[in-house]
Amino acid sequence: MSEHDSASGPDTPPPSLDLSVPHSARVWNYWLGGKDNYEADRIAGDGVLATIPDIPDGARAERAFLTRVVRYLVEEAGIRQFLDIGTGLPTADNTHEVAQRLAPESTIVYVDNDPLVMVHARALLTSTPEGTTDYIEADLREPEAILAKSSETLDFDRPIGLMLLGVVNHVVDDAESYDVVSRLVQAMPPGSHLVLTHSTAEIHGEPMRQVMREMNERGGTPICARDQRQIEGYFDGTELLEPGVVTCSQWRPEDTGPGPLAAVPDPVYLFGGVGRID
Repeated sequence: MSEHDSASGPDTPPPSLDLSVPHSARVWNYWLGGKDNYEADRIAGDGVLATIPDIPDGARAERAFLTRVVRYLVEEAGIRQFLDIGTGLPTADNTHEVAQRLAPESTIVYVDNDPLVMVHARALLTSTPEGTTDYIEADLREPEAILAKSSETLDFDRPIGLMLLGVVNHVVDDAESYDVVSRLVQAMPPGSHLVLTHSTAEIHGEPMRQVMREMNERGGTPICARDQRQIEGYFDGTELLEPGVVTCSQWRPEDTGPGPLAAVPDPVYLFGGVGRID
C-alpha cells in the first residue's frame, strides 16, 4: 500500500483514478522530484529518462517561462484574470502565486481533467484574501464547457491570460488541436493574451519521437511533437510578441530573477510564445 492509499485528504487518490496507466501530470511531477505519482508514472518516466536524461530541464525551463510571462502580463499588460488549462500538479510558482504576489486582487481559474490534480488543487492552491482562485475539472477538448464554467468566475468583458502550457501536445489530431485553440481564442475579450507551450522534436530529433511513441503505447495520456512552424499556427489571429515562438529557456531570459526556477540557459524541447488578442 502506497502513502497515497493510506492517507486521507489530497494524498488519497479519487475512486475514479486509474493507477494502472501513466498520466502526464504525474509523470511530470516524478521528473521534478515530487511525490504525487504512482508506479505506472515512474515506469513511464524512467523510460523517457533512459533515452533523454535532460528531460527535467524542460520542465524547469517551462516553469521559469510561466513565471516570466505572468510577470509580464500583470506588470506590463495589466492582466488581472487567468484561465489556466492543463494545470498539472501544484509545484513552485503556480500561476496564481506569481500573479497574486504582484497583484493580490488577481483571479485565476484552473482547469484539468485528472481527478488527482483537482484534489491537490483544491487543497493547496489557495487564494489571497483580495483575489479568487477557482477550479474546473474538464478536458481541453471541451472548450465550450470550459468557457461556460469559467464565466462563473471570470469577467469576459475584461482581458484574460489564456494559459495553455504543455497541454495542446496531448491533442494529437492536428485539425482538432487548432480548432480547440481557435475556439478558446475567439472567446477571449480584446486585450487578452494567449500563452502556449508545446513539445517539439527539434532539439532531440528521433529519440524524442521514439519516447513519445513508447509513452502512447503504454496507454497513458497521448502526446505528440510539433515543429516551430506548426506551433506558430496556434497564434493565428493574435499579435505574436517578440521573440516569437522559441525554446522556453530563450523567451526573454533576461527577465528571470535568481532562485531555483531560473531559466535553463540551453535550448529545451518545449517551445513557447505569447500572442496578444485584439
